[in-house]
Amino acid sequence: MSEEIKQAEKTEQIPPKKVVFYFDGFNFYHGFKSYTGANPDWKNYYWIDFVKFCSQFVFAHDGQVLHKVKYFTAPPINLQKRSKQSALFGANKVINGDTFEVLNGHYADKYIDCLATCKETFRVPEEKCTDVNIALNIVGDCMDNQVDVIVLVTADSDQVSTVKFIQKKFPHIKIKLYFPPNRASNELKSLFKQVVYLEKHEDKFKNAKMTFEVKNEKKTFTRPADWKK
Repeated sequence: MSEEIKQAEKTEQIPPKKVVFYFDGFNFYHGFKSYTGANPDWKNYYWIDFVKFCSQFVFAHDGQVLHKVKYFTAPPINLQKRSKQSALFGANKVINGDTFEVLNGHYADKYIDCLATCKETFRVPEEKCTDVNIALNIVGDCMDNQVDVIVLVTADSDQVSTVKFIQKKFPHIKIKLYFPPNRASNELKSLFKQVVYLEKHEDKFKNAKMTFEVKNEKKTFTRPADWKK
């Protein structure tokens, strides 16, 4: 048997490494938005194909395949913002099908006392369940053998416990940390040898921009008018 055939058979026996991206949507969006304040050209990247974006960080030479992109968020209370988010997610579903998944939490009222002279109490919405949903999905995917490489996109230190748990209980599963634009956490960073700062990868955002209009036989999704410089 030739060496080429032996190598081919050996390659066929090695299953691909499933890469799953877990986006902390609240952290990602607000980091992206604040970064755009100082870098207005980045507004052109709001209308993004998440699967295409993430695929640029997947290394085929290492046997990796992009298995899933999971985006954790909550529908905005503001109807205009909710419509924009719905268009973005709808376009991504049309292009990517089940490879792109949105997992929703919800908003609950939080009461904050004013520290200024008025001393009044204000009611503000607070996103709930996202941190728990991310942690449960990561652990569940590890238990079900649905992930070999975890890519956690967040700078929320609430995920420190999740990272430590995975590193201890699933040492065979690789976990990577990507900081959203304009976001970082020293506490999270201390758990990794290296991290990825997404604002340093403008080329990948640019490559992943969707066309102005995305549609299938049933629906059409259009980029919001103000999602452009």
